[in-house]
Amino acid sequence: MARYQRIVILTGAGISAESGLGTFRDKDGLWTKVNLEDVATPQGFRRNPGMVHDFYNARRQGLRAAKHNAAHAALARLEAEHPGQVLVVTQNVDNLHEQAGTTRLIHMHGELAKARCTDCTQIMAHLDDLDTRSLCPSCAATGTLRPHVVWFGEMPLEMEAIEEAIEACDLFVSIGTSGTVYPAAGFVAAVRRAGLAHTVELNLEPSDGHSLFAERHYGPASVIVPAFVETLLK
Repeated sequence: MARYQRIVILTGAGISAESGLGTFRDKDGLWTKVNLEDVATPQGFRRNPGMVHDFYNARRQGLRAAKHNAAHAALARLEAEHPGQVLVVTQNVDNLHEQAGTTRLIHMHGELAKARCTDCTQIMAHLDDLDTRSLCPSCAATGTLRPHVVWFGEMPLEMEAIEEAIEACDLFVSIGTSGTVYPAAGFVAAVRRAGLAHTVELNLEPSDGHSLFAERHYGPASVIVPAFVETLLK
């Protein structure tokens, strides 16, 4: 396994589920409880910013109480101990990878622990509640702060860097993803087109794109991810 020198790991909501953070598209996921068009689109924010702030304030409260689990810790260990390059690309907006010690990390869907000003575009650390009266500490505008989260209809972050890493990797691992949300759902196909990498799916159950992976392991992330990392570090 030490032959892998450029590892890219994609993580989704499933890696954080055992830390108490809800998934989105499972039968009891967040999108079965709220209308995503109301709380996860720019149009929804313009219509009712108070509702959107309430939704993300509740999620921040959950994030403040959440702790990383064994799967996050295993990926941080892989980065620290593997002689090659390890990059984690996460669809998650939580900070559990950082809690565990991962440093080479791209949050393609933004970060819940940050806010962004719609006037001056400044991005800032922010774990407190937001509302329509919140003051931007950068430009002093009122009511211009929004969650630093990529909503439906917006472009994911750092896509050029992600695409370059995917095209150059020799091991691609997908963890805890449904395989339904693009562009992340298309990453394994891009890896296969490049023809350089071994592909692995680690998931609670087969994703929509499971047949595209050369190797597949299923079970709780806190069990199968540490076990897989152990094989890589032998």
